[in-house]
Amino acid sequence: MDAARVLAAINGRILRAYSRRTVEALRAALPLRLALPHLERTLALNVDKEVRKDALVIRRAAESVAAGRAPGRDDLQHLYDESKRVDREFLDQSRAFPVGIVLRYDAIAPVRLARIERLLAAACRILQAWRREGAARAAIRASFGRMELERLLRELLSLYAEETRLLSQAVQLPKLLVPAREKIAHKLLDTMRRVAARLAADLANLVHRGT
Repeated sequence: MDAARVLAAINGRILRAYSRRTVEALRAALPLRLALPHLERTLALNVDKEVRKDALVIRRAAESVAAGRAPGRDDLQHLYDESKRVDREFLDQSRAFPVGIVLRYDAIAPVRLARIERLLAAACRILQAWRREGAARAAIRASFGRMELERLLRELLSLYAEETRLLSQAVQLPKLLVPAREKIAHKLLDTMRRVAARLAADLANLVHRGT
């Protein structure tokens, strides 16, 4: 079994569930309903690119575990550079949609590097446990207690939300909505944080059910 591939697939399901729950919550938020048509398709593309980037992080973690070494700054820099390559492909795809996006890496870099570093460390921990436990759920449960897992998931999803907020600020909106851009971005972040907290709790309970 390719544990890294399985873990990346689990992570992908989590991010897509997060995106789906977020869109459902945004549809119910009156201040965002006017902006949502201009954001929703971009957010859908965004989750695909984040799944791809996270898969690269998990694969790097597997390589580190196999080599018996802890990831270092070179790994973080490599993964950050790779994430920018995925961004370029995302921007090429987004040109097919009625939005324009210009990414500001001076704002994005600290958030993205924090998320890469946290996910890389967590993936190494889980993949090391996987060698002993032989299955995904058992490895995750052996690596993180319920509360610790909930905190980890909430932190990772909140970092994802922060980068999504920065992405939303880069989306070109119709002139009518431009004055409300900051309000829209902060409402998006608030909604995503609330969804992150609930999803993190649900997932931690699911993993530790029966223990």
